Amino acid sequence: MSLYIVSLNSGSNGNCYYVGNQNEAVLIDAGLSCRETETRIMRSGLSMNKIKAIFITHEHSDHTRGVAVITRKYRIPVYFSPVTHENCRLHLDKSLTRYFDPYVPVTIGGLSVNAFPKLHDASEPHSFTITGNGITIGVLTDIGSICEHVSANFSKCHAAFLEANYDEEMLEKGKYPVYLKRRIQSDHGHLSNDQSLELFTKHKSVFMSHLLLSHLSQDNNDPKLVRDLFTKHSGDTHIAIASRHQESAVYFINGEKAGNRIKFTVDPVLKSTQMTLF
Repeated sequence: MSLYIVSLNSGSNGNCYYVGNQNEAVLIDAGLSCRETETRIMRSGLSMNKIKAIFITHEHSDHTRGVAVITRKYRIPVYFSPVTHENCRLHLDKSLTRYFDPYVPVTIGGLSVNAFPKLHDASEPHSFTITGNGITIGVLTDIGSICEHVSANFSKCHAAFLEANYDEEMLEKGKYPVYLKRRIQSDHGHLSNDQSLELFTKHKSVFMSHLLLSHLSQDNNDPKLVRDLFTKHSGDTHIAIASRHQESAVYFINGEKAGNRIKFTVDPVLKSTQMTLF
């Protein structure tokens, strides 16, 4: 039994990640408009009707832009930490508003969603692991520095969306003002390529099959650069880039290692041709 994962978008222009099984799915963040979310879900061969909950990492608009319309149109409950909900200032139906506590799993059908604290320049930021069918997926973006919460949860993952926001040299030589560079580099900013690589090499599990590098800066990073950096250390783990312009492929995470061979199959659930790494 697999879990299906897709990055619908990843970057400062909007963040939204889909994790699901055959029957239900959750979105981690909803930073795209409702229409764009629908379009990318449809192009992926997935269904909005399988989405049973949205979980919000923090209040920044690139993570919450589509929440109000999506929840209203599809009657999907949305989960916040209490302080994040207060700071989002969204007009939501109270009957669809839910709260989570760190390390208290929320059950959504056959999925278990676990929140844990992280360091970022927001009021009460969290990241998540989603577990189902014996598979654990991590969504770890918008992180200023690697704390014990992040490393411990990353080590449990069969696959993960992991922030690799900036290359140190590109940031230092780039056009950003000094105060913004220091904010990005701070312990409550974003992870550099090197910081993410350190987490990956020191804490990845022996069963991690896929890593989707996420939240790349448009100005201070380069997809080829970061992919090449991680591929040198990836072993059997398949490395992909979560784009800030379009949805990723649909990845089937089944607890087996990704290899170098590729086959095309018709998935019995999605009823569409998909690329499967094995």
